[in-house]
Amino acid sequence: MDLNYTDSQKAFREEVRSWLQANVPSETLKSFDTAEGFRQHREWEAKLNDGRWGMVTWPEELGGRGCDLIEWLIFEEEYYRANAPARVNQNGIFLLGPTLMEYGTEEQKARFLPMMATGEEVWAQGWSEPGAGSDMAAIRSKAERVGDHYVINGQKTWSTRAVWADWTFGIFRTDPESSRHKGLTFILVPLDAEGVTVRPIEQLDGLPGFAEIFFDNVKVPVENVLGGEGMGWHVAMSTAGFERGLMLRSPARFQETARRLVELYKANQEEAAVPYNESDPVIGDAVIKAYLDAEAYTQTTYMTASRLVKGGKIGPESSTNKIFWSELDQKMHETAMSILNARAELWPHAPQAGEVGKWLDGFLFSQAGPIYAGTNEIQRNIIAERMLGMPRA
Repeated sequence: MDLNYTDSQKAFREEVRSWLQANVPSETLKSFDTAEGFRQHREWEAKLNDGRWGMVTWPEELGGRGCDLIEWLIFEEEYYRANAPARVNQNGIFLLGPTLMEYGTEEQKARFLPMMATGEEVWAQGWSEPGAGSDMAAIRSKAERVGDHYVINGQKTWSTRAVWADWTFGIFRTDPESSRHKGLTFILVPLDAEGVTVRPIEQLDGLPGFAEIFFDNVKVPVENVLGGEGMGWHVAMSTAGFERGLMLRSPARFQETARRLVELYKANQEEAAVPYNESDPVIGDAVIKAYLDAEAYTQTTYMTASRLVKGGKIGPESSTNKIFWSELDQKMHETAMSILNARAELWPHAPQAGEVGKWLDGFLFSQAGPIYAGTNEIQRNIIAERMLGMPRA
């Protein structure tokens, strides 16, 4: 695989790097799972949009730069290298945004994408329900067509960013006689609509990164349907493909973690009375493997992006990507915990803590990786049935 960049791609990288150096906040923003941090991150999204960096792959008339996926990967590499803030509106710009590009009407694109890019409207996911987690075909929340609107009743759970978000997207059962994949419709719902109740769910760190959403006779205009009534499963699978396969977890995220892991290993080698490569060579091997796996994921993603640029599609192989990056994230943070040893139990503000807090936050979050975007067990079923042609168990 030839990873030599063109002159224009090199110039684009320099432009990205220069802007980020001049604009990335000098102090780390508070967690966007707090009210203050959410506000700070929303302001950062607006600043990115001012420089037309909010979502570089979007058309210029919608605030983007019309970049292809290779340029997006370059942007992500520079973004993580600059230690820029996490994207609070990732559900919108990385998942719903591409889905709107593919299935949205021109009116829907003009209405939602610009507000999404500026951070004025932040989106939550409305996938999972009690009894319908990775098995989204078991969804029971209903949307009944009444004239020019739908009346929605039901519940969603584990809705990321829903505590302070403005909108949620999800699929609802519009055909009461249907079952499984049929009779579902993809609908965009404002979270300030009458009848919507949002109840926060605490994460392991005690912050409300998720929420339950309850719908009690919520009225939503028909024009908020994406892709047409009954097409919800088809549209949702495209969104899930972006989530599992490419957009949500760019390789730069894991490359940067791998780089930090190598630095952590080296620093602790220098401090240790007995170097790890003598006392515990397994840790050194784990660091090397983490670095190589992050590079392997990068190469694979560039290959996928090149295929998409030429008109290809993301298929069930997105499930292999999801398994790989989620388990890679876990392994890298587990290795960091092993290197830190007893220091990993320190409070982040302790004198000897160093970057313990950042590593611990990453470790806790990585535990969710094999669950969200469809559990890895479900992804292995998809690989077995749709890629390998094996019979259903």
